[in-house]
Amino acid sequence: MKNFFEEFKNFAVKGNMIDLAVGIIIGTAFNKVVSTIVSAIIMPPLSLLTDDVTLSNKKWILREASETVEEVAIGYGELIETLIDFTIIAFTIFIMIKFINRFKKKSEDPANKEVETPKNIELLSRLEKLLQEQNEIIKNKN
Repeated sequence: MKNFFEEFKNFAVKGNMIDLAVGIIIGTAFNKVVSTIVSAIIMPPLSLLTDDVTLSNKKWILREASETVEEVAIGYGELIETLIDFTIIAFTIFIMIKFINRFKKKSEDPANKEVETPKNIELLSRLEKLLQEQNEIIKNKN
């Protein structure tokens, strides 16, 4: 049990939990921004193009409402808006990850002096050079 708490403490202190929490908070806020962009900026012009039809109100009515029974309907308009939200979020995340990977690739290239190379990559690069030199020495002896 002590080992479990020690492991949890290391997890929390090393920042993994904090990084995860920050990511969730930013993701939630980003989702609200994208939803607002879709509902307030993208959908109004689309409703103009479709003769003032608001997508979120579109539905297939399976059973009409009466005094005793509620309406039963499939709200496909909300699904379309949610799919637009998802597409925008997925595209934005794709662009961000592409940018981060490009920067990461630059930082992992020991020959690139624009970006500081992480110590572990620098060390591996030095080991590779030493092995190449050693192989050359061995080839020349034979």
